[in-house]
Amino acid sequence: MRFAAGLLALALHTALLAAAAPLLAGLMAVLRARLLGLAAPPPFQAWRDLLRLVRKQPVLAEGASALAAAAPWIAFAATAAAALLVPSFTSGMAGEAGADLIAVFGLLALARAALVLAALDAGAPFGGLGAARVLGLDVAAAPALLLVVLALALAAGSTNIDAIAGIDAIAGSVGPAQLAALPLVAAALGLVALVETGLVPGEAGCDEAAMIAGAPPLDVAGWHLALVEAAAQLRLLLWLDLLGVAVFPAGMATADGGALAWAIGVACWLARTVVLAAALAAWQAARVRVPLARGPAILGLAAVLGLLAALALFATEAAA
Repeated sequence: MRFAAGLLALALHTALLAAAAPLLAGLMAVLRARLLGLAAPPPFQAWRDLLRLVRKQPVLAEGASALAAAAPWIAFAATAAAALLVPSFTSGMAGEAGADLIAVFGLLALARAALVLAALDAGAPFGGLGAARVLGLDVAAAPALLLVVLALALAAGSTNIDAIAGIDAIAGSVGPAQLAALPLVAAALGLVALVETGLVPGEAGCDEAAMIAGAPPLDVAGWHLALVEAAAQLRLLLWLDLLGVAVFPAGMATADGGALAWAIGVACWLARTVVLAAALAAWQAARVRVPLARGPAILGLAAVLGLLAALALFATEAAA
């Protein structure tokens, strides 16, 4: 019975991601435009763009290998697999044993590596420059991500995302050092998310800015472009879900909790996602003049916060 409920929860989770990811991208574009005093596109524009691109044939660079054709599929498949591992409205979905932070970050790295290799394979100078800068940011992001994983694992006793979502349920039984460490972890994860979702503004339209956000380099077209844009939209929603799980998982149902618990979980997930998306869009609009080169500095701050959280949790474990 529990397994069947987990399968049904996973199916609903998949449907919610498929419907919400393009809509979320459209709504954030509307909010950013309004905050900047610009004419806003329709909220369903992202859906229309995907449908338009699906009907077009891809165009590959002259001399490109099979990697350029496979990269959009790899990027989309890896991002979709990672998004399915991060719970939205309920925990205990089918495959929860594989819902591990390290697996999620590894799949996201695979998706970006596919785009970087495709940009290098095309042989365009802008693609090579963009790939180099993206790899540089990945190197800067690695320590921050590792320290965040370490701190969350110390707080929850596991790197499993369902276990991390249950930290708040045991908050009453943990010490003050652990409670103080959780906001540091949340801040570090949020700073990494700002860079990982491409919300460090500046140099918009360059290959590196596109690939940082999981979006395509400039020589991708047709339904290849639809695949990579869909992956970028899923990546954004994944990070919002991950922030919600780590920061404020209140209202999450369990897979066998019944229809009412699921309805409450979906409502809380929608509210949490809208609030986080609005905050990210407002940050981008307010910090529109921040250059992309500030990405390593932001990731460095995230690493420091993650280190402080890990040290606080280590001290708590040593004193116990």
